[in-house]
Amino acid sequence: MSDRVLRDYYAAFNRGDSAAMLALLTDDVVHEPSQGAVRNGKAAFAEFLDHMNRCYSETVIEPVFLTSADGTRAAAEFMLEGKYLVTDGDLPAAAGQRYRLRVGAFFEMRDGRIARVSNHYNLADWLAQVG
Repeated sequence: MSDRVLRDYYAAFNRGDSAAMLALLTDDVVHEPSQGAVRNGKAAFAEFLDHMNRCYSETVIEPVFLTSADGTRAAAEFMLEGKYLVTDGDLPAAAGQRYRLRVGAFFEMRDGRIARVSNHYNLADWLAQVG
């Protein structure tokens, strides 16, 4: 079950379909980004997705999924190919720079939905690519 949910989640991500991504989350989802404050709830995650879609165009490449035997935990590793579209806060100025990052993501699953998303990547690598 977890593997199917994660495949659907990243397929929706690659289509830029935030509504489909949000449909796979619990209402009280916890989002732990690689950098920054934890977000709680589907509304906060939706705001995050809107921000990301405005600033970046990204595609998940060849994800690999691991799930716990009881289906309550899962992980994904993938390459992320992106284009930096609009300057994001204090980060370097955007000028259409392309980047490629290895990303790890960890998930808690509950009742067939994603209850926690924790993303991890090397910010210094991203800064070197876009700076």
